[in-house]
Amino acid sequence: MEHTGHDDRHAHTEHAHGGAAAGTSWGTAARATLHCLTGCAIGEVLGMVIGTAAGLHDASTVVLSVALAFVFGYALTMRGVLRAAVPFRQALRIALAADTVSIAVMELVDNATMAGLPGALDAGLPDPLFWGSLAFSLALAFLVATPVNRWLIGRGRGHAVVHAHHH
Repeated sequence: MEHTGHDDRHAHTEHAHGGAAAGTSWGTAARATLHCLTGCAIGEVLGMVIGTAAGLHDASTVVLSVALAFVFGYALTMRGVLRAAVPFRQALRIALAADTVSIAVMELVDNATMAGLPGALDAGLPDPLFWGSLAFSLALAFLVATPVNRWLIGRGRGHAVVHAHHH
């Protein structure tokens, strides 16, 4: 039987779960990381914009960004799981299992990068340094989190738990 589109990716992912991390494709890991990064980036950018516009202390801005990254990251995963008619509490547990490690790695890399780039957190919203630093830090977070997600998926963890609920 020939599979196409999502069914083909789903079948490949299920096959990869049974083997070692080496059996998990980099494409599968990159798609999972990109999914996580989308929610992370929405929360991270929103937190940085709110914190910078409100003149919050750097630490307060980072805390707000991290909190919003987790909220949006979990929300995006839950949206898809809830569409599969999974009850809310179970969907929340699935999102926590699927995204916590990935989001934590991305937030650690992203915020350490932003804090380590001279002037990045102090740059105003119209400053290209602010936006360039944020884009660079998110790209770096993606690069670091992808092998982590590949390892997790290869062991049936991380985003692997979500795929059982996609139809």
